[in-house]
Amino acid sequence: MRTPSPCFTGETLRFLHAMARHNNRDWFRARRDQYETHVRGPMIATIERLARDFASFAPELVASPRASLYRVYRDTRFSADKSPLKTHVAASFPWRGLPRHEGAGLYVELSPSHLLIAGGLYMPQPPALLALREHIARNAGALRAIEQSAGFKRAFGRIEGDALKRVPRGFPPDHPAADYLKLRQFLVSRDCPPECATSPRFYRQLVTLFAQMMPLIRFLNEPLSAQAAWQDPLGLT
Repeated sequence: MRTPSPCFTGETLRFLHAMARHNNRDWFRARRDQYETHVRGPMIATIERLARDFASFAPELVASPRASLYRVYRDTRFSADKSPLKTHVAASFPWRGLPRHEGAGLYVELSPSHLLIAGGLYMPQPPALLALREHIARNAGALRAIEQSAGFKRAFGRIEGDALKRVPRGFPPDHPAADYLKLRQFLVSRDCPPECATSPRFYRQLVTLFAQMMPLIRFLNEPLSAQAAWQDPLGLT
């Protein structure tokens, strides 16, 4: 008998809406069991199903509740907003062998206002960004072919992110990949109504979009993985 695909429910969205209205620890502690059942539980089921299905299209990525699921409490130490709770549930899927936020990966987030399915490289550190730009300068045609493929364009449009106004120092201003070299982030996403997460088709659509992102994820991580291997050839860190 085929196992039903994981998805969220109307109760998930109702609870997230309530969290947004009652963003305090006492309210949440009194309803923690509801959060576990309707919010955290479906996300864990999605992560665990992806852990199996990644073998067929994204074996380089890690999917596990411990590595992927974000905690519900916000870090408010350096924020003017002292609201203690995140009013969304989210998971990320990092590249195996790279620190969680130092390589390109996949991401899914459900909030009261949207379902976000995304991927790419969010905030590369300067050495990683330079290595990636050098990789792009040498392989601009491969990156453009990924972006201009029919499935990618239909799903995401184009690669986006914060960008410089000019081509960075060290690269010709008229380089054929100037538009990519200006980028400081390399992101793609699909933003959907939150009700999409409650559809029986949710998981299949999630997997389809993640699979369409993987050529970009592999391209972005190629120089970063090589850099990590050079810095730690014995894999001791």
